[in-house]
Amino acid sequence: MPPAGLTPAPGAARWAAVLFDLDGTLIDSAPDLAGAANALRAEHGLPPLPYEQLRPMVGAGARGMVGKAFGVTPDDARFEPLRDAFLSLYERMLLERTLPFPGVPPLLDALEAAGLPWGIVTNKATRFTLPVATGLGMAARTPALVCGDTTPHAKPHPEPLWEAARRLAVLPEACVYVGDDLRDVQAGRAAGMATLVAAWGYLGEGEPVHAWGADAVIEHPHGLLKWLGLA
Repeated sequence: MPPAGLTPAPGAARWAAVLFDLDGTLIDSAPDLAGAANALRAEHGLPPLPYEQLRPMVGAGARGMVGKAFGVTPDDARFEPLRDAFLSLYERMLLERTLPFPGVPPLLDALEAAGLPWGIVTNKATRFTLPVATGLGMAARTPALVCGDTTPHAKPHPEPLWEAARRLAVLPEACVYVGDDLRDVQAGRAAGMATLVAAWGYLGEGEPVHAWGADAVIEHPHGLLKWLGLA
């Protein structure tokens, strides 16, 4: 259920908080995820796939990466063992090449300077999210770190976004959610939040981002500050 009895916190214009997806929005984890996928292909005697083929699938998580790397779907009997092996490999290389996207550190600094709290809502499981967010210095900066297994539901269900709003003590309708996947827009709209697409992210292989129904598509992290009226 959405938060009740809360009042918007001070912030830019009508917005009380900004929530972000993690992979493809705040951080570029594609090099390590693609590395894990190709390491698993190597274990199966297969040549590596070009990075450009794997990168768009990062937003779909292990399902997308394993699907692209091995041509399987969750209905395939091979899927679960491949997924588990992929996740084990990825867990060993979480921060080898993963970094915040250019422009993200100053963006977060600017939000904090403006008194606008921010949080992270990701479908990535806690066992991966917490080490990454801690290692990149993000976990200590927000009380709203909501992972794929924090609530009974994952995006596109709105519950993870409502949980983040509860942790920040703000109303959902006073939040902006920024993500790089169609499920992010669907979750944000279902939660009653404004939704923005991070066009620098992974974006998947489906319909064009302008067809997702977001409130805006931003090309660079600084564009969020402009949209919020902070730049």
